[in-house]
Amino acid sequence: MAELGRVVEKVRSKNAGPFWLTIDIFCGSSEVFERVSAGLPTERVAALFGVSPDALRRFDIPSLDVVKFSLPRPVIQGTRADRDMHGAGWAVLLEEMDID
Repeated sequence: MAELGRVVEKVRSKNAGPFWLTIDIFCGSSEVFERVSAGLPTERVAALFGVSPDALRRFDIPSLDVVKFSLPRPVIQGTRADRDMHGAGWAVLLEEMDID
């Protein structure tokens, strides 16, 4: 097992509108993409972010060597309860996850 952030080139999170976040995993090569795609179950990612697997959208894009997740924001962007207005802090959680 290895931490995702040590295997891939970059993990980035950002807004996808006021109601959604998106997290991009840039693998850098087809070999790493295959490893990440196979070793990162959607259910584990959903559990990490505290959402149901049905609410988490996953996109495996082999032509770009990218795995992308989109999930509903826990609170609407810009509201008083929003602690990460730009969605940038979510990537770190995923970077630290171990993959097979």
